[in-house]
Amino acid sequence: MNKFKILALLLVSLLAFGVAGCGGGDKKENVVYVYSWGDYLDPEVLKIFEKETGIHVILDEFDTNESMYPRVAEGAVHYDVICPSDYMIQKLIDNDLIQPLDFTKLPDAKKYIGEEFYKQAESFDPGNKYSVPYCWGTVGIIYDKTKVTEPVDSWNILWNDKYTGQILMQDSARDAMMIPLKLMGKSMNETDKDVLAQAQAMLKKQKPLVQAYVIDEVKEKLINSEAAMGVVFSGEALIILQQNPNMAFAIPKEGTNFWIDGWVITKDAQNVDNAHKFIDFMCRPDIAVMNFDYLGYSTPNTAVKDLEEDEEIKNSPIAFPSPEVYKGQETYKYLGNQMDEYYNNLWMQVKVD
Repeated sequence: MNKFKILALLLVSLLAFGVAGCGGGDKKENVVYVYSWGDYLDPEVLKIFEKETGIHVILDEFDTNESMYPRVAEGAVHYDVICPSDYMIQKLIDNDLIQPLDFTKLPDAKKYIGEEFYKQAESFDPGNKYSVPYCWGTVGIIYDKTKVTEPVDSWNILWNDKYTGQILMQDSARDAMMIPLKLMGKSMNETDKDVLAQAQAMLKKQKPLVQAYVIDEVKEKLINSEAAMGVVFSGEALIILQQNPNMAFAIPKEGTNFWIDGWVITKDAQNVDNAHKFIDFMCRPDIAVMNFDYLGYSTPNTAVKDLEEDEEIKNSPIAFPSPEVYKGQETYKYLGNQMDEYYNNLWMQVKVD
């Protein structure tokens, strides 16, 4: 009988351990794995989300779409939510790496994200099935008015040898190639290899004038007046202008990129409900204005402008531009793996030669 009692006690212990193990599984469900651009979310927003929902956010960050994609494609880390740019969203769709969203679980995304941004997103997400716009903007030239006296209304100024060693360019194949393509009157989604060779030749000719090819460093350099001009995203421009009053921002007449970054859910997400909760939380007006104030990038959230308390920012044509600024502008498209590699190789040759 004692043996049976001992066995019974062992069984009870094992059952208790099993229940505890199940409890660990429940805790796992209260997690969401997020992969986003560096410094792209107000840390306070994440704290509020965790406090309100009980869902713990595990955040990883990337610096380019191209560095993000292989980690998602290889599945080494099972992210739930990621925040790619337009053409990369299209690539993720085409390669079956993200899943359609359930908009019944995204009421704030339906209510507060402007219709015109969903319409623009159709160019890379037909039917708006896979993504919710988070930030948007344009690419332009920011310049120091004490160093640049002529009008800055064309990409051509980036080839003016008067500014040798004073020009900052984006270290990004698509953003770099976009500039000569626009100067040539071509699409920034060009696939003709002869045209792309001409664009590359223009960038090689420009190279001796360039101080550096940069990503995040562009803000600090321009805030500290370490260059006469630089190619920047409009959100970066707003931050630079706030900290260096000598700067001005211009959208070249040849046209530019109207970019959109959006939230998507990966195909192998293990916390799908939590991912939807996270995305919809980011669309809530009070949360959207916190992220907007933290980032400086324009928001597709229609409620943010009314909630913005800083009158200078509220009236800023960079933060809240008129529709004419982005109407008719192109958005990057995914051109296929082979053309992606071709663009990257052209750009690498510019930097290495």
